Amino acid sequence: MMYQLGEARGMSEDLSLFNNKYSLVKGAARRARQLQSGAPPLGVSNSMKACKVAQDEIKGGKVTYSVVEKKPTLPPPVSFEE
Repeated sequence: MMYQLGEARGMSEDLSLFNNKYSLVKGAARRARQLQSGAPPLGVSNSMKACKVAQDEIKGGKVTYSVVEKKPTLPPPVSFEE
């Protein structure tokens, strides 16, 4: 039996919180790193593993994210003096 990404673990419904699967995975990874660094969990989870706790928090709607667009910086103008 073949599964699409997220179907095997029930993460496909969590995609509605994020723009795409890549953002979902990046968000879960970032939150897992926060948990491993000592951040308190935002809810109760059946697992002690940071990755699963992060997924449970996302599934519970306790984790949000925002996209910050960087303004492009232009190099300083070049003067051609002879």
